Order: sequence, then C-alpha cells, then structure tokens
Amino acid sequence: MDTTTLYQHSTLADLTAGLFSGTLPVSQLLQHGNTGIGTGDGLDGELIILDGIVYQVTSSGKVNKLQPTDKVPFATVHFANYAKVATYSGLDKDQTLERISKEKLWQNIFYSFALEGTFKYLKVRAVCKQEKPYSTLLEASKEQAIFVAQNISGKMIGHYSPKLYHGVAVGGFHYHFISDDHSFGGHVLDFQINQAELGLQAFETFQEHFPVDSKDFMDFDYNNLDNIAEQINSAEK
Repeated sequence: MDTTTLYQHSTLADLTAGLFSGTLPVSQLLQHGNTGIGTGDGLDGELIILDGIVYQVTSSGKVNKLQPTDKVPFATVHFANYAKVATYSGLDKDQTLERISKEKLWQNIFYSFALEGTFKYLKVRAVCKQEKPYSTLLEASKEQAIFVAQNISGKMIGHYSPKLYHGVAVGGFHYHFISDDHSFGGHVLDFQINQAELGLQAFETFQEHFPVDSKDFMDFDYNNLDNIAEQINSAEK
C-alpha cells in the first residue's frame, strides 16, 4: 500500500458546477485508499470511508454502506498510516483546528488528520439527494438536514489542502464524522471535544482523477462559472 499518496476523484469545482452524478464505482475508489470522505450519487448525503467500508449518512439520518457497484461523484481517499501526536481535551472546533495546524509545519502540503475519542457536542449536516436537472452546489447545500449529538464517541476524518488548491479541493480543513456504533455522522459543522487522540498523516503526492467518461464533465464550460472559491466556502459552511 502506498501511504504517501492522497487520491481524489473529481474536484470541488465540479460539484460547484452541479455535476452531481456518480462517475466512479466504489470498487475502483477503494483501490486507491481505505480511508477518506466524499459524497454520494446525486449529492446524496455525506460519505465517511473507514477500513475500506464506505458509510453514507443520508439526509434522513440513516447510515448506509455503499456497495462496490455504487458510484460517487466526488471522494478523497488514502491508505491510513496515522502517527499519534497528541491528546486533546476540552477544546472547541476553532481551538482544535488551530492546534492541529500548529502540530506540524505542513501548511504547504496535503495531509490528513484523525480525531478519535469522545465528543461533548457535535453538529453535523447531510445534504439532500438532488434530482436532474441539477442546481449548483450552493443551491443544493440549502437543502440539508442538521443533526446534533451530545456525549458521543467516534472518529473524525479530515483532510487539509493548501489554499493554493482551493477549488480543486476545499482550501483548509474538510472533515466528516461517524460514531463508533455507525448510527450517527455527517459533514461536521461544529464540535467540542471531551477527550480525543489526534493522528496525522502527510502526503508526498496528490493524485487527481478526472471523470473523463462523463459527457457532462467533458462538455462543461467552466468559463461560465463565476466565484468558485466563494461558492465553495458558502456551501461548506
């Protein structure tokens, strides 16, 4: 297994453009990693990939397991090889992300973090499945379900992307959560840690895979898409 490469199928800009249809089978995605995050076909919910299993949190709050033939429009995966570097207690979201960013001088490379432990508070979202003709990511993100949990144990998986690559990925941190019993999860909006172990993993290589078999992608004119960065920031929040 190559643990130094971060593999990404499609880009955040493609989602911004409303290219929500699944373009890569799960079976092929998992050839490139056993851990990561993404979204489902039609922007259907939030994906958390752990130990080679793709969990899908839908807007109903249900957690499914995607099958090998299911397709995804966007996902970022790697083979997990985290080094434990710290234990955090009593930190909120902003404090945690600030601490993570200072653990290593990695601001110019892609890396992943894993926070595993107990959380006093978690606020997550799952976007509702979209139907054709698709709108933009910004419009679709308005149709989302919000879930809150307290005193819950689980794992948060995230990636850091240098600001230079904002549009290809989310510049900064992008992270999802799933509980230990796999009954609760989603795209993280806010949290407070009780106690959690932090693991970090740096990548020497970022591998971008384009959905070249998708006519919608190949025909799309990005010259007509304005303010990609601003739209991503608004949709992710």
